[in-house]
Amino acid sequence: MGDDSEWMKLPIDQKCEHKVWKARLNGYEEALKLFQRIEDEKSPEWGKYLGLMKRFVTDSNAVAQLKGLEAALAFVENAHVAGKTTGEVVSGVVTKVFNQPKARAKELGADICLMYIEIEKAEVVQDELLKGLDNKNPKIVVACIETLRKALSEFGSKIVTLKPVVKILPKQFESREKAVRDEAKLLAVEIYKWIRDALRPPLQNINSVQLKELEEEWVKLPSSPPKQTRFLRSQQDLKAKFEQQQAQGGEPSDGEDEVETVAAVDPYELLEAVEILSKMPKDFYEKIEAKKWQERKEALEAVEALTKNPKLENGDYGDLTRALKKVVGKDANVMLVSMAAKCLAGLATGLRKKFGTYAGQVVPTILEKFKEKKPQVVQALQEAIDAIFLTTTLSNLSEDILSVMDNKNPSIKQQASLFLARSMRHCTQAALPKSVLKPFCAALIKQVNDSAPEVRDAAFEALGTAMKVVGEKAVNPFLTDLDKLKLDKIKESADKVELAGGKKGAGGGGGDKKPAAKAPPSAEAPPKSSAPPRKTQSAAASKPSAGPSKKGKLSSAAGGKAKKTSESKDFTESELSVEVCEDLAAGVLPASCLQQLDSANWKERLASMEEFQRAVETMDKAAMPCQALVRMLAKKPGWKETNFQVMQMKLHIVALIAQRGQFSKTSASVVLDGLVDKVGDVKCGGNAKEGLTAIGEACSLPWTAEQVVSMAFAQKNPKNQAETLNWLANAMKEFGFAGINVKGFINNVKTALGATNPAVRTAAITLLGVMYLYMGAPLRMFFEDEKPALLSQIDAEFEKMQGQSPPAPIRFTRKSATEEEADDGEEQEEDEGGRGQDIMDLLPRTDISDKITSDLVSKIEDKNWKIRKEGLDEAAAIISDAKFITPNIGELPLALKGRLGDSNKILVQQTLTILQQLATAMGSGLKQHVKALGIPIITVLGDSKVNVRTAAMTTLQAWVEQTGMKEWLEGEDLSEELRRENPFLRQEVLGWLAEKLPTLRTVPGDLMLCVPLLYTCLEDRNGDVRKKAQDALPTFMMHLGYDKMTKATGKLKPASKDQVLAMLEKARAVMPAKPAAPAKAGGGKGSAEPSRAASASRSQPASDEVEGKPEAKKVRGGAAAKKGAAAKKPAAKNLKDEEDRSGPIFILTPNAKEQRIKEEKQLKILKWNFMTPRDEYVEQLKTQMSTCFAKWLQDELFHFDFQRHVKAIGVMIERLESEREATIGCLDLILKWFTLRFFDTNTTVLMKVLEYLKLLFAMLNRENYHLTEYEANSFAPYLILKVGESKDGVRKDVRAILTMLCKVYPASKVFPFLMDGTKSKNSKQRAECLEELGCLIEGYGMNVCQPTPAKSLKEIAVHIGDRDTSVRNAALNTVVAVYNVCGDQVYKLIGNLSEKDMSMLEERIKRSAKKAAAAPAKQSATERPQREHPANPNATFLRKPAQEDPNKLKIMYRTYRIQARQNAQLSESSHPSIPKEFQLDLDMIEMDQSRVCELPDLVQHKLDELLEPIMIPEPKMRSVSPHFDDLHNSTASTINFVISQVASGDINTSIQALAQIDEVLRQEDKAEVMSGHIDQFLIATFMQLRLIYSTHMADDRLDKKDIIKLYSCIIGNMLSLFSMESLAREASMGVLKDLMHGLITLMLDGRVEDIEDGQQLIRSVNLLVIRVLEKSDQTNMISALLVLLQDSLVTTAGPPMFSELVMKCLWRMIRFLPETINSINLDRILLDVHNFMKVFPKEKLKQLKSDVPHRTLKTLLHTLCKLTGAKILDHLSMIENRNESELEAHLRRVVKHSGNLSGFKSDRGNEKTGLRTEDRMSKAKVSDILSEIFKKIGSKENTKEGLTELYEYKQKYTDADLEPFLKNTSQFFQSYVERGLRMIESEREGKARIQTSAVIPQHGVDSSLSSNNEELKPAVYYERLKILRQRQGLENTSRQGVGGSEEEPQQRPPISSLLSSKPSVASSTDMLHSKLSQLKESRELYQQEHNAHSHSPTHAHTRSSSPAANLDDLKKRLERIKSNRQ
Repeated sequence: MGDDSEWMKLPIDQKCEHKVWKARLNGYEEALKLFQRIEDEKSPEWGKYLGLMKRFVTDSNAVAQLKGLEAALAFVENAHVAGKTTGEVVSGVVTKVFNQPKARAKELGADICLMYIEIEKAEVVQDELLKGLDNKNPKIVVACIETLRKALSEFGSKIVTLKPVVKILPKQFESREKAVRDEAKLLAVEIYKWIRDALRPPLQNINSVQLKELEEEWVKLPSSPPKQTRFLRSQQDLKAKFEQQQAQGGEPSDGEDEVETVAAVDPYELLEAVEILSKMPKDFYEKIEAKKWQERKEALEAVEALTKNPKLENGDYGDLTRALKKVVGKDANVMLVSMAAKCLAGLATGLRKKFGTYAGQVVPTILEKFKEKKPQVVQALQEAIDAIFLTTTLSNLSEDILSVMDNKNPSIKQQASLFLARSMRHCTQAALPKSVLKPFCAALIKQVNDSAPEVRDAAFEALGTAMKVVGEKAVNPFLTDLDKLKLDKIKESADKVELAGGKKGAGGGGGDKKPAAKAPPSAEAPPKSSAPPRKTQSAAASKPSAGPSKKGKLSSAAGGKAKKTSESKDFTESELSVEVCEDLAAGVLPASCLQQLDSANWKERLASMEEFQRAVETMDKAAMPCQALVRMLAKKPGWKETNFQVMQMKLHIVALIAQRGQFSKTSASVVLDGLVDKVGDVKCGGNAKEGLTAIGEACSLPWTAEQVVSMAFAQKNPKNQAETLNWLANAMKEFGFAGINVKGFINNVKTALGATNPAVRTAAITLLGVMYLYMGAPLRMFFEDEKPALLSQIDAEFEKMQGQSPPAPIRFTRKSATEEEADDGEEQEEDEGGRGQDIMDLLPRTDISDKITSDLVSKIEDKNWKIRKEGLDEAAAIISDAKFITPNIGELPLALKGRLGDSNKILVQQTLTILQQLATAMGSGLKQHVKALGIPIITVLGDSKVNVRTAAMTTLQAWVEQTGMKEWLEGEDLSEELRRENPFLRQEVLGWLAEKLPTLRTVPGDLMLCVPLLYTCLEDRNGDVRKKAQDALPTFMMHLGYDKMTKATGKLKPASKDQVLAMLEKARAVMPAKPAAPAKAGGGKGSAEPSRAASASRSQPASDEVEGKPEAKKVRGGAAAKKGAAAKKPAAKNLKDEEDRSGPIFILTPNAKEQRIKEEKQLKILKWNFMTPRDEYVEQLKTQMSTCFAKWLQDELFHFDFQRHVKAIGVMIERLESEREATIGCLDLILKWFTLRFFDTNTTVLMKVLEYLKLLFAMLNRENYHLTEYEANSFAPYLILKVGESKDGVRKDVRAILTMLCKVYPASKVFPFLMDGTKSKNSKQRAECLEELGCLIEGYGMNVCQPTPAKSLKEIAVHIGDRDTSVRNAALNTVVAVYNVCGDQVYKLIGNLSEKDMSMLEERIKRSAKKAAAAPAKQSATERPQREHPANPNATFLRKPAQEDPNKLKIMYRTYRIQARQNAQLSESSHPSIPKEFQLDLDMIEMDQSRVCELPDLVQHKLDELLEPIMIPEPKMRSVSPHFDDLHNSTASTINFVISQVASGDINTSIQALAQIDEVLRQEDKAEVMSGHIDQFLIATFMQLRLIYSTHMADDRLDKKDIIKLYSCIIGNMLSLFSMESLAREASMGVLKDLMHGLITLMLDGRVEDIEDGQQLIRSVNLLVIRVLEKSDQTNMISALLVLLQDSLVTTAGPPMFSELVMKCLWRMIRFLPETINSINLDRILLDVHNFMKVFPKEKLKQLKSDVPHRTLKTLLHTLCKLTGAKILDHLSMIENRNESELEAHLRRVVKHSGNLSGFKSDRGNEKTGLRTEDRMSKAKVSDILSEIFKKIGSKENTKEGLTELYEYKQKYTDADLEPFLKNTSQFFQSYVERGLRMIESEREGKARIQTSAVIPQHGVDSSLSSNNEELKPAVYYERLKILRQRQGLENTSRQGVGGSEEEPQQRPPISSLLSSKPSVASSTDMLHSKLSQLKESRELYQQEHNAHSHSPTHAHTRSSSPAANLDDLKKRLERIKSNRQ
């Protein structure tokens, strides 16, 4: 017991930690007593046990654990700090208690959980319990479910959030354990008690038997809702109330709670959102456009099935909605229309509010479609439009509904009214303010009088519903014109209406504590009664976004219309005939008056007028026949009256009639012309104006003004025009501006401004000044295109008016004056107060929706940014042309929304400018676009560029000015924006809210959603965000109240909570007061906000005092708060865990990484370099991570529990794709954290780490990101540590990661890390590192060996003597890999080895050589590309160079060329020479030698590396994202990408790529972007041609139509390309050669002819070939054809027609020569001819079956000579060894010959004889024969024959003069000829041959050189010297001078060996990117011969023509190789 006594003395808390269980048991017992004893819940004693609580519950001893649980329960119950332990304790209970066999332990565990819930920690407990459900132990699962059930049963569904519980429930029903299923069933029953049928949808998919059992249980449940029986600490008042009720045994006055509880859970909230966009058929958009209705039906059926999901995940449904809308609107098949409507209904139901964005687009189409008669269609459309209505608001749809109300089709009118009626049932009084109701009522009243009974009934129903919703008093003012019968019918309809939320009438909304509010208020109830519940409505159902602010929008647009229609109905009368008028006038006027009206005597006329006036003055208004009287006045002489007195009287009488009678517009039109005619009259003008004013009062000023101005400007009289404008200016001041149709006369005002008469101009400017008083700045928009001088006058007039307020109107249109009284002065209020907003609405607006075409939208969404910009420019132009527009702008919002996220910031700014323009142009109609277009503007506030943010804020302010704030604050959109963890966005938005909120009187309840995020911002890492959040705090509080704000802190962490509460206290002191209510209902609505406030005050006058009165507050906010809280709990739930984790896990801070690199370089922080990580490194990393990682993630990453690490890595894996950019931004920190994990011993973590790293490096590779030195140094060495891990799985993963590492970091830099790894003590690590080094050398060549190959290999070779077998083997394998790359040189590199090691190495090398011979040669080549070449570049970060794609093509091209050569070699069996194997080896060795020789040329080295990869794997080509362009904006790389797809093995991919290129090529303005890519494109094209020829045509599975289609695309593209000369000329020679090869092969392909349309195809190819020949660079083309001809003659395997067609092409080219001779590069062509002649000397050409090649070559040379004459001999500078060339001799002969023929001999002074004219012809013949003979003598094979012929000729023509032919030849040649002739003479008859022919070639060429030298100019020598010097510079062995021509072939292979082949790939690909000068080309060709030497297919033939020479050549080459190896 000695031990016992030791621990007995310890304090309690230490006992609890003791290793002896008894000590712990004792400790727990004492702790329990202590906990029960401490009375102060905040006692410091509690703090001691905070860290121990988890041990209490997880004790390994069952007895001690039981006591520990009891103590823990007491702790949780009594300690104030207990909440801090929730997570770990509950987690411990779940894992270590719920699996205990003792029931008591489980019970205590459950009690602890429930106690935590009681102390307000429900979310954490619930989370841990839900995690427990994933445990593999069924006991734990059962206990967790049981605890959840108890919690729900006791605390109710408000405390326990049901959504996550319901989500996991179906899974539990599938459990294999019966106990789990039974417990799940009990839980389901418990949940059902609380939410009833809302539980059904989530459980619909469980086993039918289980569902049936559940149904049976549910039926047994009592119908009364359950009660909360246990209460949180904060609910003590409820607890007391509950206990009191229990004592009384009754349930009084708790009905409200019941209603609430039932309504609290929306079934929709419990459902899991389904993502359907990706599941749509891939071909949906093609099928929906198909001509066959069955295909369209299939497409719709697929979508209909998807839209049946009750809840859909948010996404971009724009395209789908548009497609469905098109079917509804345009499809002729009614069945499909119904289906599309059902799909739309499904979308609207599944997306709810999120569908609101698309509602505006779809509703007009559905309303129009109601013309359809079929009931099933109508029903489907009704369901769709009803579902859509629930996603938006009535005010947003009002424009669309009103536009169809006067449609001709009665069905449309009827259905629109019925829809209105159904919609209004869902509305509240607040959602139907006067501004919305008035235009609807006006339209419906019109329909009440419709001829169609169904339209009338529908209108009655709609009006009845409106009356029911807002009360009779609110609707009555609009119904004044209806008779009693109709009014009664409306009331009758109102009584029948059942409102959606139960019958709650104008009071609406779940009443709270006031029973009075629950009773439906009577229709007469004053609007005040709706004040309390109004808030409830907006909080619970945020539909009424219409708000009172809508007044501005509709007051004129539709209200004005209503007014006008009612006036016109009363006042318009039919025109009466003159007779009728006379009769009517005779009844009221004296007879004498009528008789004298047209008297010739002016006095009689005057007397008549006086009588007329008296009669009018005394006449009764009702009896006055106005039209008749004015027609009498207009009787002859009428308005042509010459006497001014009579005229004055007449005009005065008109005014009297208008003032006193029922004056209609018909009467007005009789007199207006006359009045306008006299308005400019000096004497009568005043009376005329008086008359006009009176008519204005009678018929409304807007109408009168329009008529008068148009009449005045129809005349030519400038005085009238000026005075009319003056009258109008005055009338506007008298009448006010209401209803004036500015556009009606604005054009006339513009005419006036341009008038020559100054009075007219002045009057126009004055009028504009008056209009400016009313309209303000918008007026100027109409005149922006006027001349600057005029504009400055207008501006000056406007400035005078600045600051003046318009006078109050003194006149009114009489009819509307009475209306005004009936309207409670509403009209007045609009006229006076609403001016600012209403004037904008008075402006006529243009509907631009028809201009927003799908073409424009697709332009704006194009992949090419230039086209997107064009689209935006067009949109801007459309808006600026229209000036003022209606809210209907088609699909423009979606398109513009996309541009706000454009990667091109210029376009983002342009879009913002357009949105500002839109705000001005659209006015208040903008409201309906807030959700779709406004909220994305807020997103732009998060941009990293200041100028973009500024532009976004300006745009936002411009929008808010038009829309008011209500729309912005409604719904979850604003809170979603704040949820983005972007410091810029947060500070901008909070600053904006702080500015705007104080100006508002009321705000939607949804503002509450922003509060949790506001609190997050208060603790943001960014100081600016914190400051802005603090500034915004008081403004939030002024609307939401201190109590609500305090309550919202409940979910914060304790530390945060205290901090926030302190800030709330401070904010409370500075909280601004709400703006005061205006004095009268309509007063002073200067801007949008006050207008909204004003109208709100009418419906809610009490709201000012609401915050002050606790009871009133309860009424206003109570129900809303409860209801809202319940509904929003899932969203706002558990801030700490849920919301924080839903945000980004990495924060992308610009330049943060660069800063860290800088700090490490400057040694401000520790360098990441250690053997084992010390604490200071970990702390440093923590600090660095705190700015870039989400706080919760960082906590997990540095948690002591490894499972948290696994979980954190899991989250990082999930977010890797979605947060790519941020991951790359924090990459260095992520990698550093993982290096720490490499030092952990836990395999689970290590495997998870490696899983993440593999995904990470794959992503980096896809993104083409390159690791920085800093990142690699802090990661790679630690990764290499793990390569020696004992577990195979780990080693394999690490090797995989190392391989991937080489894709994002140069292999040469990874090499040193591996070299360091070979020094490890761990033999496994050494072996693996050596293996990896071998792989690197194999994959990347010797260049990876750093610092030098020798040094590295010496270190590697040391390991051959290692004592560990695996290390020895690995070292040997690595050295063998080096041997495979550089051969025997390896022995030199590895230095001295011990004899034993060396013998092992030699043995291994021998073995590997045997294996290599057996293995297929291709293998290593195909393995490498995967290592070396990552997938297509898709980068947003550090991209690889833009040449990526061309390089790929080069590689593919190279491969294809190498294969082509190999094929060519295989097919030449006709030339027996040295065995192929030997020859090939030799070439390979030589190539290696050239690599080892230290040429100072980097390009060559790169080419070698490029030669290695052979084929890019196909999937990589295809799997590139379709949105490639969004990430990859550079045009060049886009083109590279598309071109690379042209060569795809997949026909469709290739066709699509070709289509894209064709689109570019067809538009001349865009075609130039292809410049620089032509070779690349042609390479891809002929590779595709080759692929079709060799693969696709032979594949029977492929449809030949597809192949023909592909061929057509290729040919179409080529035709487009070669029709543009500038592009066609870019094609290089090598590429043209291969293209022609491909095209000619296609023309000769018999398989094509057999296919349908094959003949047509071949004709097209023929056309294309001609186009290619004409348009290409002629030099390149001729060269290409010569090389192609040479190849085709060498290769006998090809089709016989091939060379024939090539020659035909050459003939055509020869035909073009006269036009093109000046543009071609003769040197190049002659070089190619020279090479041709080397391969095919004359005698060899003649041996061919056909003589056409010989003739072709001759013709070419003759034509060239003919066109250039002797100058052609200056163009032989590129031919290297002329002494080997037949060409020069040939040219000399031809030149000489053609000189003789055509008479343009070079004027040589020493000419012996001139030709006489008379015998020129005969001489010409002679010279012809002689030149032919000398030609034969000059050629090797025909020398003898030529000499014989010459001898015979001399015999025949003894006087023949041979001098001219011998003169230009060398002395040697002359003596040779003489000697030959002598020999023939002496040995005429069959003597032995003298062997001179062997000597001839050399000396012959020498002699020609010397003869040539005589003519050449000095410049040519310089040029040649320069070339020779350059060549010398490139040699590896320095030679002096030009001498030693015999030696040259030994020093390097003749250049012809390269040129005689197909041009090597290197040459043609180099030409892809640079147009080199002729000189540079020759130099490059020489350089590349080292690389391409072995690939020359005709190499053998060049040498094989003379076997002896060939053997010599081989000997020399072998000697050279040996000398290099030594």
